[in-house]
Amino acid sequence: MPACFFDSKIQLMVSVVIPVYNEEKAISDCLFSLSKQSYRPFEIIVVNDGSKDNSELVIRRVKSQLKIKNLKIFTQPHQGPGNDRNLGAKYAKGEILVFVDADMVFEKNFLRDLVRPIEEGKTIGTFSKEEYLLNKKNIWAICWNINRYYMNNWRLDSQVYERILPTYYPSHQPVFRAILKAEFQKVCGFADIGYTDDWTLSRKLKKEAVAVEGAVYYHRNPETVKEIFSQARWIGKNEFLAGNILRKLISLVRFSTPFSFIVGIIISVRMRIPHYLFFKIIYDLGIWVSVLLSFKEIFERQKVKKIFK
Repeated sequence: MPACFFDSKIQLMVSVVIPVYNEEKAISDCLFSLSKQSYRPFEIIVVNDGSKDNSELVIRRVKSQLKIKNLKIFTQPHQGPGNDRNLGAKYAKGEILVFVDADMVFEKNFLRDLVRPIEEGKTIGTFSKEEYLLNKKNIWAICWNINRYYMNNWRLDSQVYERILPTYYPSHQPVFRAILKAEFQKVCGFADIGYTDDWTLSRKLKKEAVAVEGAVYYHRNPETVKEIFSQARWIGKNEFLAGNILRKLISLVRFSTPFSFIVGIIISVRMRIPHYLFFKIIYDLGIWVSVLLSFKEIFERQKVKKIFK
Protein backbone atom coordinates (compact mmCIF):
# COMPACT_ATOMS: atom_id res chain seq x y z
CA MET A 1 0.00 0.00 0.00
CA PRO A 2 1.50 3.38 -0.98
CA ALA A 3 2.19 5.99 1.65
CA CYS A 4 -0.50 8.59 2.25
CA PHE A 5 0.23 11.52 -0.03
CA PHE A 6 -2.96 13.45 0.56
CA ASP A 7 -2.68 17.03 1.76
CA SER A 8 -5.48 19.56 1.51
CA LYS A 9 -3.01 22.18 0.29
CA ILE A 10 -0.64 20.10 -1.83
CA GLN A 11 -1.76 17.97 -4.77
CA LEU A 12 0.39 15.55 -6.71
CA MET A 13 1.39 16.38 -10.26
CA VAL A 14 -0.69 14.43 -12.79
CA SER A 15 0.39 13.57 -16.34
CA VAL A 16 -2.42 12.74 -18.77
CA VAL A 17 -1.13 10.59 -21.64
CA ILE A 18 -3.12 10.35 -24.89
CA PRO A 19 -2.13 8.06 -27.80
CA VAL A 20 -3.42 9.45 -31.09
CA TYR A 21 -3.78 7.65 -34.42
CA ASN A 22 -5.94 9.28 -37.09
CA GLU A 23 -8.15 11.13 -34.60
CA GLU A 24 -8.49 14.52 -36.29
CA LYS A 25 -12.30 14.49 -35.78
CA ALA A 26 -12.21 13.74 -32.05
CA ILE A 27 -9.00 15.06 -30.51
CA SER A 28 -10.05 18.74 -30.29
CA ASP A 29 -13.07 17.93 -28.06
CA CYS A 30 -10.85 15.75 -25.88
CA LEU A 31 -8.24 18.47 -25.40
CA PHE A 32 -10.84 21.17 -24.83
CA SER A 33 -12.45 19.20 -21.98
CA LEU A 34 -9.05 18.49 -20.43
CA SER A 35 -8.10 22.16 -20.57
CA LYS A 36 -11.12 22.90 -18.33
CA GLN A 37 -10.20 20.44 -15.56
CA SER A 38 -10.53 21.69 -12.00
CA TYR A 39 -7.53 19.67 -10.82
CA ARG A 40 -4.13 21.32 -10.60
CA PRO A 41 -1.30 20.75 -11.29
CA PHE A 42 -1.39 18.54 -14.37
CA GLU A 43 0.09 18.24 -17.82
CA ILE A 44 -1.19 16.77 -21.10
CA ILE A 45 1.09 14.57 -23.19
CA VAL A 46 -0.12 13.68 -26.67
CA VAL A 47 1.74 11.01 -28.63
CA ASN A 48 0.99 11.11 -32.36
CA ASP A 49 1.33 7.49 -33.47
CA GLY A 50 2.25 8.16 -37.09
CA SER A 51 -1.21 9.48 -37.99
CA LYS A 52 -1.98 9.64 -41.71
CA ASP A 53 -4.59 12.38 -41.32
CA ASN A 54 -4.33 15.91 -39.92
CA SER A 55 -4.32 14.88 -36.26
CA GLU A 56 -1.07 16.63 -35.37
CA LEU A 57 -2.09 19.80 -37.20
CA VAL A 58 -5.37 19.84 -35.25
CA ILE A 59 -3.54 19.26 -31.95
CA ARG A 60 -1.14 22.14 -32.54
CA ARG A 61 -3.98 24.40 -33.65
CA VAL A 62 -5.98 23.63 -30.50
CA LYS A 63 -2.92 24.21 -28.33
CA SER A 64 -2.41 27.61 -29.93
CA GLN A 65 -6.06 28.69 -29.95
CA LEU A 66 -6.81 27.59 -26.37
CA LYS A 67 -3.33 28.60 -25.17
CA ILE A 68 -2.79 25.26 -23.43
CA LYS A 69 0.68 25.76 -21.99
CA ASN A 70 0.79 22.39 -20.23
CA LEU A 71 0.41 20.43 -23.49
CA LYS A 72 3.37 18.46 -24.88
CA ILE A 73 3.35 16.77 -28.29
CA PHE A 74 5.51 13.82 -29.35
CA THR A 75 5.51 11.97 -32.67
CA GLN A 76 6.71 8.50 -33.54
CA PRO A 77 6.14 5.97 -36.36
CA HIS A 78 2.98 3.89 -35.97
CA GLN A 79 3.60 1.38 -33.15
CA GLY A 80 0.27 1.00 -31.38
CA PRO A 81 -1.22 2.58 -28.23
CA GLY A 82 0.82 0.56 -25.72
CA ASN A 83 4.11 1.91 -27.06
CA ASP A 84 2.61 5.39 -27.30
CA ARG A 85 1.63 5.33 -23.63
CA ASN A 86 5.10 4.10 -22.67
CA LEU A 87 6.70 6.97 -24.62
CA GLY A 88 4.40 9.51 -22.99
CA ALA A 89 5.13 8.10 -19.53
CA LYS A 90 8.86 8.34 -20.22
CA TYR A 91 8.62 12.11 -20.56
CA ALA A 92 5.93 12.62 -17.91
CA LYS A 93 6.76 14.83 -14.94
CA GLY A 94 3.77 13.74 -12.87
CA GLU A 95 3.77 11.41 -9.88
CA ILE A 96 0.46 10.04 -11.16
CA LEU A 97 -0.10 8.85 -14.74
CA VAL A 98 -3.56 9.02 -16.29
CA PHE A 99 -4.20 7.14 -19.55
CA VAL A 100 -7.10 8.24 -21.74
CA ASP A 101 -8.06 7.94 -25.41
CA ALA A 102 -8.44 10.68 -28.00
CA ASP A 103 -12.14 9.90 -28.48
CA MET A 104 -13.02 10.70 -24.87
CA VAL A 105 -14.51 13.87 -23.33
CA PHE A 106 -14.38 14.63 -19.61
CA GLU A 107 -16.41 16.40 -16.94
CA LYS A 108 -14.43 19.16 -15.22
CA ASN A 109 -13.86 17.15 -12.01
CA PHE A 110 -12.81 13.97 -13.78
CA LEU A 111 -9.12 14.15 -12.79
CA ARG A 112 -9.89 15.28 -9.26
CA ASP A 113 -12.23 12.35 -8.61
CA LEU A 114 -10.07 9.82 -10.45
CA VAL A 115 -6.83 10.44 -8.54
CA ARG A 116 -8.18 11.25 -5.07
CA PRO A 117 -7.92 7.66 -3.70
CA ILE A 118 -4.33 7.49 -4.99
CA GLU A 119 -3.42 10.77 -3.28
CA GLU A 120 -4.98 9.52 -0.07
CA GLY A 121 -2.81 6.39 -0.21
CA LYS A 122 -5.76 4.01 -0.50
CA THR A 123 -4.63 2.38 -3.75
CA ILE A 124 -1.91 2.46 -6.40
CA GLY A 125 -4.38 2.92 -9.24
CA THR A 126 -7.99 3.56 -10.21
CA PHE A 127 -10.60 3.36 -12.94
CA SER A 128 -14.02 4.93 -13.37
CA LYS A 129 -17.35 3.19 -13.94
CA GLU A 130 -18.92 6.50 -14.95
CA GLU A 131 -18.36 6.01 -18.69
CA TYR A 132 -21.16 7.24 -20.96
CA LEU A 133 -21.84 7.17 -24.67
CA LEU A 134 -20.91 10.51 -26.24
CA ASN A 135 -22.52 10.23 -29.67
CA LYS A 136 -25.79 8.64 -28.58
CA LYS A 137 -27.73 10.14 -31.52
CA ASN A 138 -25.68 8.21 -34.08
CA ILE A 139 -27.35 4.90 -35.01
CA TRP A 140 -24.05 3.08 -35.57
CA ALA A 141 -22.73 4.26 -32.20
CA ILE A 142 -25.89 2.89 -30.58
CA CYS A 143 -25.44 -0.44 -32.39
CA TRP A 144 -21.85 -0.59 -31.14
CA ASN A 145 -23.05 -0.15 -27.56
CA ILE A 146 -25.72 -2.83 -27.94
CA ASN A 147 -23.14 -5.21 -29.37
CA ARG A 148 -20.72 -4.50 -26.54
CA TYR A 149 -23.33 -5.42 -23.94
CA TYR A 150 -24.15 -8.69 -25.70
CA MET A 151 -20.50 -9.56 -26.33
CA ASN A 152 -19.79 -9.36 -22.59
CA ASN A 153 -22.97 -11.18 -21.53
CA TRP A 154 -24.25 -8.11 -19.72
CA ARG A 155 -27.96 -7.66 -19.20
CA LEU A 156 -29.70 -5.24 -21.53
CA ASP A 157 -31.83 -2.39 -20.24
CA SER A 158 -32.59 1.22 -21.15
CA GLN A 159 -29.09 2.26 -20.06
CA VAL A 160 -27.61 0.62 -23.14
CA TYR A 161 -28.35 3.87 -24.99
CA GLU A 162 -26.58 5.98 -22.39
CA ARG A 163 -23.93 4.12 -20.45
CA ILE A 164 -20.94 2.19 -21.67
CA LEU A 165 -19.97 0.63 -18.33
CA PRO A 166 -23.03 -0.55 -16.35
CA THR A 167 -23.41 0.43 -12.71
CA TYR A 168 -23.04 -3.21 -11.66
CA TYR A 169 -19.56 -3.47 -13.19
CA PRO A 170 -17.07 -4.96 -10.66
CA SER A 171 -15.32 -2.70 -8.15
CA HIS A 172 -11.95 -3.91 -9.47
CA GLN A 173 -10.73 -4.39 -13.02
CA PRO A 174 -7.44 -5.08 -14.85
CA VAL A 175 -7.30 -1.78 -16.76
CA PHE A 176 -5.77 1.19 -14.94
CA ARG A 177 -7.11 4.61 -15.87
CA ALA A 178 -4.74 6.23 -13.31
CA ILE A 179 -1.68 4.79 -11.59
CA LEU A 180 1.31 5.94 -9.56
CA LYS A 181 4.23 6.48 -11.90
CA ALA A 182 6.54 4.66 -9.47
CA GLU A 183 4.39 1.53 -9.78
CA PHE A 184 4.26 1.90 -13.57
CA GLN A 185 8.06 2.10 -13.72
CA LYS A 186 8.49 -1.00 -11.55
CA VAL A 187 7.20 -3.18 -14.37
CA CYS A 188 8.55 -1.08 -17.27
CA GLY A 189 5.11 -0.03 -18.46
CA PHE A 190 2.81 -1.76 -20.93
CA ALA A 191 3.74 -4.87 -22.87
CA ASP A 192 3.34 -4.65 -26.64
CA ILE A 193 0.76 -7.39 -27.25
CA GLY A 194 -1.78 -5.49 -29.34
CA TYR A 195 -5.43 -4.87 -28.48
CA THR A 196 -5.26 -5.93 -24.81
CA ASP A 197 -1.96 -4.20 -23.99
CA ASP A 198 -3.77 -2.07 -21.39
CA TRP A 199 -4.37 -5.25 -19.36
CA THR A 200 -0.65 -5.92 -19.00
CA LEU A 201 0.04 -3.55 -16.10
CA SER A 202 -2.25 -5.48 -13.75
CA ARG A 203 -0.74 -8.77 -14.88
CA LYS A 204 2.79 -7.55 -14.22
CA LEU A 205 1.90 -5.90 -10.90
CA LYS A 206 -0.48 -8.69 -9.86
CA LYS A 207 -2.87 -5.96 -8.71
CA GLU A 208 -6.03 -4.47 -10.18
CA ALA A 209 -7.42 -0.94 -10.38
CA VAL A 210 -10.04 0.20 -7.89
CA ALA A 211 -13.29 1.90 -8.93
CA VAL A 212 -13.80 5.52 -7.87
CA GLU A 213 -16.90 7.59 -7.23
CA GLY A 214 -17.54 10.29 -9.81
CA ALA A 215 -14.89 10.75 -12.52
CA VAL A 216 -17.49 11.08 -15.26
CA TYR A 217 -16.42 10.86 -18.89
CA TYR A 218 -17.90 10.18 -22.32
CA HIS A 219 -16.63 7.86 -25.04
CA ARG A 220 -17.26 8.27 -28.75
CA ASN A 221 -18.23 5.03 -30.49
CA PRO A 222 -17.56 4.47 -34.24
CA GLU A 223 -19.98 6.49 -36.37
CA THR A 224 -19.57 5.04 -39.86
CA VAL A 225 -19.47 1.59 -41.45
CA LYS A 226 -15.82 2.17 -42.35
CA GLU A 227 -14.96 2.99 -38.72
CA ILE A 228 -16.87 -0.07 -37.50
CA PHE A 229 -14.94 -2.39 -39.81
CA SER A 230 -11.59 -0.76 -38.97
CA GLN A 231 -12.16 -0.99 -35.21
CA ALA A 232 -13.36 -4.58 -35.54
CA ARG A 233 -10.16 -5.47 -37.40
CA TRP A 234 -8.19 -4.13 -34.42
CA ILE A 235 -10.38 -5.98 -31.91
CA GLY A 236 -9.96 -9.18 -33.94
CA LYS A 237 -6.32 -9.23 -32.86
CA ASN A 238 -7.50 -9.62 -29.27
CA GLU A 239 -5.66 -12.42 -27.45
CA PHE A 240 -9.02 -13.75 -26.23
CA LEU A 241 -10.15 -14.20 -29.83
CA ALA A 242 -6.94 -15.16 -31.57
CA GLY A 243 -4.49 -16.04 -28.80
CA ASN A 244 -4.07 -19.71 -29.71
CA ILE A 245 -5.23 -22.24 -32.30
CA LEU A 246 -8.34 -23.28 -30.36
CA ARG A 247 -9.47 -19.68 -29.84
CA LYS A 248 -8.84 -18.89 -33.49
CA LEU A 249 -11.00 -21.81 -34.63
CA ILE A 250 -13.81 -20.96 -32.21
CA SER A 251 -13.72 -17.31 -33.31
CA LEU A 252 -13.86 -18.22 -37.00
CA VAL A 253 -17.13 -20.04 -36.29
CA ARG A 254 -18.49 -17.51 -33.83
CA PHE A 255 -17.94 -14.54 -36.16
CA SER A 256 -18.79 -16.27 -39.43
CA THR A 257 -21.41 -14.55 -41.61
CA PRO A 258 -24.18 -17.20 -41.18
CA PHE A 259 -23.85 -17.02 -37.40
CA SER A 260 -23.70 -13.20 -37.53
CA PHE A 261 -26.87 -13.11 -39.61
CA ILE A 262 -28.82 -15.25 -37.14
CA VAL A 263 -27.66 -13.30 -34.09
CA GLY A 264 -28.17 -10.01 -35.91
CA ILE A 265 -31.78 -10.86 -36.77
CA ILE A 266 -32.59 -11.88 -33.19
CA ILE A 267 -31.11 -8.76 -31.59
CA SER A 268 -32.50 -6.44 -34.27
CA VAL A 269 -36.00 -7.70 -33.55
CA ARG A 270 -35.55 -7.65 -29.79
CA MET A 271 -34.15 -4.10 -29.74
CA ARG A 272 -36.36 -2.90 -32.62
CA ILE A 273 -33.31 -1.52 -34.44
CA PRO A 274 -33.10 -2.95 -37.99
CA HIS A 275 -29.70 -1.28 -38.52
CA TYR A 276 -28.17 -3.72 -36.05
CA LEU A 277 -28.34 -6.61 -38.53
CA PHE A 278 -26.09 -4.81 -41.02
CA PHE A 279 -23.86 -3.59 -38.18
CA LYS A 280 -23.43 -7.13 -36.85
CA ILE A 281 -22.44 -8.52 -40.23
CA ILE A 282 -19.84 -5.78 -40.84
CA TYR A 283 -18.46 -5.89 -37.29
CA ASP A 284 -18.13 -9.67 -37.22
CA LEU A 285 -16.61 -9.68 -40.70
CA GLY A 286 -13.86 -7.35 -39.50
CA ILE A 287 -13.05 -9.64 -36.60
CA TRP A 288 -13.28 -12.76 -38.77
CA VAL A 289 -10.78 -11.34 -41.27
CA SER A 290 -8.27 -10.48 -38.53
CA VAL A 291 -8.57 -13.90 -36.93
CA LEU A 292 -8.11 -15.59 -40.31
CA LEU A 293 -5.03 -13.50 -41.08
CA SER A 294 -3.59 -14.36 -37.67
CA PHE A 295 -2.98 -17.90 -38.97
CA LYS A 296 -0.45 -16.34 -41.34
CA GLU A 297 1.79 -15.53 -38.37
CA ILE A 298 1.84 -19.21 -37.38
CA PHE A 299 2.83 -20.28 -40.90
CA GLU A 300 5.57 -17.65 -41.04
CA ARG A 301 7.01 -18.81 -37.71
CA GLN A 302 7.03 -22.38 -38.99
CA LYS A 303 8.92 -21.28 -42.12
CA VAL A 304 11.53 -19.50 -39.98
CA LYS A 305 12.01 -22.63 -37.84
CA LYS A 306 12.56 -24.76 -40.96
CA ILE A 307 15.12 -22.31 -42.35
CA PHE A 308 17.23 -22.44 -39.19
CA LYS A 309 17.03 -26.22 -38.76
